[in-house]
Amino acid sequence: MSDPFAHLPSVREWIRHESLHADKRFGQHFLTDERILQRIVALAGAVEGHHVIEVGPGPTALTRALLHSPAASVTAIEVDPRFLPLLEQLRAATAGRLHILHRDALSVDLAEASPAPRMVVANLPYNVGTPLLVQWLRGIATCGPGFVSRLVLMFQKEVAERIWAAPGEDAYGRLAVLAQWLCTVQPGFDLPPGAFSPPPKVSSSVVVLTPRALPLFQAQFETVERVVAAAFGQRRKMLRGALKSLGDAQGHLARAGIDPTRRAETLSLDEFGALIATYDA
Repeated sequence: MSDPFAHLPSVREWIRHESLHADKRFGQHFLTDERILQRIVALAGAVEGHHVIEVGPGPTALTRALLHSPAASVTAIEVDPRFLPLLEQLRAATAGRLHILHRDALSVDLAEASPAPRMVVANLPYNVGTPLLVQWLRGIATCGPGFVSRLVLMFQKEVAERIWAAPGEDAYGRLAVLAQWLCTVQPGFDLPPGAFSPPPKVSSSVVVLTPRALPLFQAQFETVERVVAAAFGQRRKMLRGALKSLGDAQGHLARAGIDPTRRAETLSLDEFGALIATYDA
């Protein structure tokens, strides 16, 4: 199959010609290794017929890999105006398969940005990765698994570990409970700093989140977030102290059948479900 981008500058040529640099304000680190990009796209699974959303395409390396896939369309959300000219060139070369949103991703509703079925595949800017994930999890809790069929996301490794951590592990906390309540979470692969330009100070990891047909327990997202934030807000405290700000901590713990001297990091997801149900009643 012919390459529709053959007449365009390569990503590296574009970066060099335009003297582009990663902007710390936007948490940018450029990833241009085609083998790594193909591995990221492969983690999305069967993209045929799906509308893929990418956040922070930058010099468009991942965008090109996604456009080479059988995805029905790709929507690139980019806040940095420096990358719009190359995105426009890609759009012209792809017969309408690429859509461009010059917006802050935190202001974008995925359901409005792209038709269903939709996926998100992105090397997320480091400075907005966690708030974006929480925003999308809220969308899944509100709209169900039809909101997005899969999220393939790159984070700082430390953040990724907080998403897939299990009870009892140091990284287990608010993010793990929110993510695993609504999704199955699978580690993808790690990337060293040298895979990026400029190299960040930390390693990165790809995480695959697939919304569950039904969440592990029924609750309002705001209630889950409020209880989990309080429980992990002071990790060294016993739950009877950590949950004191929510009122009647002893009573809620008793109704959930949880020893008030335990700490949040020891609770399983099922136990969090039981506890949250007492606040959501």
